[in-house]
Amino acid sequence: MPISIGDFTILPISIPPLPSFPVATVHYIYIRQNNTRSPTDDDFRTLFFANVPSDSTEMHFRALFATMIGAGKFASITFEADRKAAEPAVSTEPAQAARLASIGKKRKREEEAERAREEEAAKLPDSWTRKLRKSGSTATVQLVDERSVDLVFKAISKAHKTKKYPVWGDGVGDKVPSLGEAWLKSHNKLSYPEISQVEESVDMFFTLFNQKEREAAELAKRMRNEPDEDGFVTVTRGGSRAAPARTQEAEEAKQRMLEKEQKKKDELSSFYRYQMNQRRKAEQAEQIRKFQEDRKKVDALREKKGKFKPET
Repeated sequence: MPISIGDFTILPISIPPLPSFPVATVHYIYIRQNNTRSPTDDDFRTLFFANVPSDSTEMHFRALFATMIGAGKFASITFEADRKAAEPAVSTEPAQAARLASIGKKRKREEEAERAREEEAAKLPDSWTRKLRKSGSTATVQLVDERSVDLVFKAISKAHKTKKYPVWGDGVGDKVPSLGEAWLKSHNKLSYPEISQVEESVDMFFTLFNQKEREAAELAKRMRNEPDEDGFVTVTRGGSRAAPARTQEAEEAKQRMLEKEQKKKDELSSFYRYQMNQRRKAEQAEQIRKFQEDRKKVDALREKKGKFKPET
């Protein structure tokens, strides 16, 4: 197995036999320095991991790095699937509030923290004690410093030479929930939470929704005749409505305006094209006329030369 493929360095890890698969095997993780389209101050100490094991947890990677480069070098890990899952599938944000989110002033930090706690309480409890990763999943790992990154690549090179691969799960023990039968039983139990817990989450959800709807309506009412910093007034639909026009309608109006301007440009361009063609034709006609005149002069000179008789 090569030590690298393209920009990625290959880290082989030894996976011990399990009751579900009683054969030891080797899994390959692909690692490179993190480089994103929007560079951050932590890129120098961040690694990008591809093809992480399906049973990966933060504790597994913490134990893995402790085995490779020693304890205290691992800072944090972010799984791509977890980052996407953190975005709520059903938003408590009303459509009107979402449209005005960029217009209103920022809340104080205390209010933001309180709102975050309320939104967390509005979520239903998770039914899995431990998540499995899809095949080929990715993650980003932050280490404490740049030197730790260099130590990781040196440890990988050493593992390839000695063929002594770090053992996946070594040192984790019972620090993470176990898989198998116990994992499925706990999922079945958590899938049916107490009715009081469900009612509490639903009540909090609609409390947040109604609160944001009221805030959006009040903000829209204040903005009806209030010019912004550029001197523009928010357009509203109907005299009795407080909400501003939808973004989609504004985009449609903008598109109609652009199409109208493009039509004018095309018409103007056609007019100029007609003028240029007419000018070109006039220039060609003038050149033909001058050519005919010059030709007549040459013919006249030739005829005059033929009649000339020198004196004797």
